[in-house]
Amino acid sequence: MSEILRQHAEHQYAEELDQLRRVDTRQRPPNWELSPWAVSTYLLGGKLDNGFEIAPKYIGQRRIIEIAVSTLATDRALLLFGVPGTAKSWVSEHLAAAIAGNSTLLIQGTAGTSEEQMRYGWNYARLLAEGPSPQALVQSPLMRAMETGRIARIEELTRIPADVQDTLITMLSEKTLPIPELGSEVQAVRGFNVIATANNRDKGVNELSSALKRRFNTVILPTPASEDEEVAIVTKRVAELGRALELPTEPPALKEVRRVVQIFRELRNGQTEDGKTKLKSPSATLSTAEAISVINSGMALAGHFGDGVLRAADVAAGLTGAIIKDPVQDALVWKEYLETVVKERSEWKDLYRACREVEG
Repeated sequence: MSEILRQHAEHQYAEELDQLRRVDTRQRPPNWELSPWAVSTYLLGGKLDNGFEIAPKYIGQRRIIEIAVSTLATDRALLLFGVPGTAKSWVSEHLAAAIAGNSTLLIQGTAGTSEEQMRYGWNYARLLAEGPSPQALVQSPLMRAMETGRIARIEELTRIPADVQDTLITMLSEKTLPIPELGSEVQAVRGFNVIATANNRDKGVNELSSALKRRFNTVILPTPASEDEEVAIVTKRVAELGRALELPTEPPALKEVRRVVQIFRELRNGQTEDGKTKLKSPSATLSTAEAISVINSGMALAGHFGDGVLRAADVAAGLTGAIIKDPVQDALVWKEYLETVVKERSEWKDLYRACREVEG
């Protein structure tokens, strides 16, 4: 097993990508490693003609992935938008891995992201010694993607200040990056494109300008449509992470996964699954990613401080921590849910007791 905690997608799933390349006879856009059909198959999973099984990376609507892949085959950039925890970064990474064979040309958007990080910077020691020169230039991931015809990824685009965001406009519309200090420019090689992510919790933080919005095709990644779909996602990712972390735990019982998912869905939707009881929602997003984290934390507890079997007591602490972000309002919401919903479900008595013990 590799000593690297988390491999890039193109390395972790190298065998699947290689198998797809072998059977992929469909037309590929310029500089693409795979055809759009093969990229979609890599993301959604399926059985190849040679019998090889491709594991799904994204469990959800097929059309969403098809639209995202088709967008990247045009001159429009792709914006993956949705609530936190809907696999935007995950989908972005796997799209870049399948299309370009390289998911590492990444810019992490923050309030401190500068224009130099988006365009290019300088090696100031060489700049002072030699003046502006190609050797003193420090390329950004976007610049490298343009030169090599690859996919650049920008995480949390709306976290980046608006004036810095707008440095993308020329690159996305003219496919050119001017370098006035050298009196030159970088022209994008065919295959270049950009995948950006943004979440709706940041709406109003640094809104995209209308000019920049027009350069993107926005694809909204929804929360899982059904409980079964969300349970399948959580079960799959928990198993993968458990193997990667070598947790000394049995795979979690489906019952425990389903309970965590049901709690998250009910609090997220503001009502019980049967629609009979209205509920208050906490400030936390309660995403699928957080459900995965709760189960993994419980598995670590069960493996290192228990008998290796995940039980309600192992899940309770992570569950409480995920839901209570505001110590006053969220605590009231959680307590009300425990008393009106969890306590009344006869098969959930163990979870009720465990959660009350965590509260003290």
